[in-house]
Amino acid sequence: MPLLSIQHLTLPIEDPVLKFLLELIIILSAPLLLNKIKVPHLLGLIIAGAVVGPNGYNLLSRDSSVVVTGTTGLLYIMFLAGLEIDMGDFKKNKWKSLGFSVYTFAVPFILGLVAGLYVLQFNLLTSVLFASLFSSHTLIAYPLVSKLGIAKNLAVNVTVGGTMVTDVLSLLVLAVVVGMTQGTVGPAFWITLSVSMVVFSVVVLVLFPIMARWFFKSVEDKISQYIFVLVVIYLAAMAAELAGIEAIIGAFFAGLALNRLIPHSSSLMNRVEFVGNAIFIPFFLISVGMLIDVSVFFKSWETIAVAAVMLVCSIGGKYLAAILTQKTFKFTNDEGQLIFGMSAASAAATLASVMVGYNIVISETASGEPIRLLNEHVLNGSILLILVSCTVSSFKSMSSAQKIAQAENEQTVADNNPDEEKILLAVNHEKTVESMVNLSLLIKAEQNKERLFALNVINEDKNESSVKNADKILSYAVNAGAAADVKLMPLTRYDNDVIAGITNVLKEQKITDLVIGLQDEKGFSSSFIDNLHDGYLKNAHVNVMVYHAAQPIATVQKYLVFIPPNAEKEPGFFYALLRIWNIAKRSGSTVEFRTTSSIITILKRIQEKANIEASYKILEKWDVQSTIASELGADTGLIVMMAKRGMISHTPLMNSLPYLLNQKLQQNNYLLIYPFSEMTAVATEKRSISNHDDFADIGQTIGKLFR
Repeated sequence: MPLLSIQHLTLPIEDPVLKFLLELIIILSAPLLLNKIKVPHLLGLIIAGAVVGPNGYNLLSRDSSVVVTGTTGLLYIMFLAGLEIDMGDFKKNKWKSLGFSVYTFAVPFILGLVAGLYVLQFNLLTSVLFASLFSSHTLIAYPLVSKLGIAKNLAVNVTVGGTMVTDVLSLLVLAVVVGMTQGTVGPAFWITLSVSMVVFSVVVLVLFPIMARWFFKSVEDKISQYIFVLVVIYLAAMAAELAGIEAIIGAFFAGLALNRLIPHSSSLMNRVEFVGNAIFIPFFLISVGMLIDVSVFFKSWETIAVAAVMLVCSIGGKYLAAILTQKTFKFTNDEGQLIFGMSAASAAATLASVMVGYNIVISETASGEPIRLLNEHVLNGSILLILVSCTVSSFKSMSSAQKIAQAENEQTVADNNPDEEKILLAVNHEKTVESMVNLSLLIKAEQNKERLFALNVINEDKNESSVKNADKILSYAVNAGAAADVKLMPLTRYDNDVIAGITNVLKEQKITDLVIGLQDEKGFSSSFIDNLHDGYLKNAHVNVMVYHAAQPIATVQKYLVFIPPNAEKEPGFFYALLRIWNIAKRSGSTVEFRTTSSIITILKRIQEKANIEASYKILEKWDVQSTIASELGADTGLIVMMAKRGMISHTPLMNSLPYLLNQKLQQNNYLLIYPFSEMTAVATEKRSISNHDDFADIGQTIGKLFR
């Protein structure tokens, strides 16, 4: 029997192996070929879909397999948008997102309504539905923007937040128009729709996070965690459809629900982004391309005229809305252009509305021909709109995003210095390795992907099994880092004295941060405390962190952070504070600072430049002990900024804290941070920030320090 029969060569291709092979070749070739000529590969995938699709050379049919993977890709784009949005900035700038959503919905809608009524001579209901086609948009350019590392830029944050609102409004218009054509719009319609949307929001935004937190705490298998994420996406999409809204809104809400549980720098986030960008999103773009039929525009001048009107209303309306947003909220020109680029693409919601309107027959002609709510000229015009708007979106988003990324890199050039930050994990127990790696991924600088080290010190008198165990532990650490796309360098040291071995590596590698993990069941032992004070803390130029993880760091909802009086006068205060800020910023956890009024003043100044969800409580004396006994419940973590003996912020009560943690906090995460006691090379550039009495340059300095 031949390996490839004649049947396999018929068009469209039906053999699943050949179909999938051709699709993979397209996904592989688009970036390689188009990046050389500065064409976004997103556009290349759409064009490739048009060429191989049923309206092109008919190599592939748009069958159920393409629709399923394409639908998953669309849901994935919306999910990633919700997942990567900075919730702190989103809440802080919610009025900007709302303002943008009003502009980007109303301006194209008004243009479309006027064009429908007075240019194309549609009736009122058809004109309203026609106008709603231009109000929604699809974030096809979001993966491109995210890849350039500016997903947390304010303009991106505002655009993503506004997308949710404007898509809901446009799809709500669709539901109302359909209801009016069927005569079902009345009090019962509005009550049912309102109740279903409230129930949907509560289920997804309240119950889903509870369910996800339990799952991530209970299941450690990485594959199961990723499959769980896919289940959540589809559950939310199905819940949205049951509530009477589009599945894409459900996927966006699913991203918001898991936002705080999947840190951006985690291995799970790396898997989510990798699979989406490699498989699902490209399949969606190819499936969109398969809808394009260029030949229809050569068959009717009326189709061309309708398409031209649609392009002006959609792209022109989105451009005016972006300019209004830029002027109103004082965005830069590049940010305004990025808002336009991201919001220019019409695909998912537009296509859904067109298909619904096309399938609704409102009457018949004398000859029995159906009169549809949206005619075939609008249907064909929407195909051209998808092609042109996606092209404009891809080019404009890429050019403006590259300029913004370049500007941000120039502003944070200090953070790119490879000689600055070096983090060392002292790994000795396999159970603590993953938690220590996950902590380092949160505290490190965004650009630091190579200056992380894992060290295991082997006693020279130990046998070969000790060497094998060390190799196993270090390999585990390296793999955990690689899963998050971070290169972690393994170091093995032979020394009779473990403390001396670690100290020598700190000096040789010029380490800035030392992370030590406590075993969950043991906590602080007497020998460890002796080694801490008489060994690790003797390194005056190193920021020492002692970490106890009773649960995955991503499942911690809130941190209580204690900072002792006079801590702001220590050389390493702001560098240690950066670690706390990064944990809050990247884990999505809320933070409650308890410290003196003078330090709270500094913290609030910092929050203006590097926003986190933080609250403050004045605490003029050291009161960690009573708080541990009464206020730390489940899913609450503790962070304490400590002080080495002899430092101005040191208090004798700090000496008893480890014993209290052993007694009271075995079921909670806690982190003790001992700032360096002498100025380091890292801190020298940031010396000006330590003078908290002079805030003349604090904005610029803080912007660099806490980016």
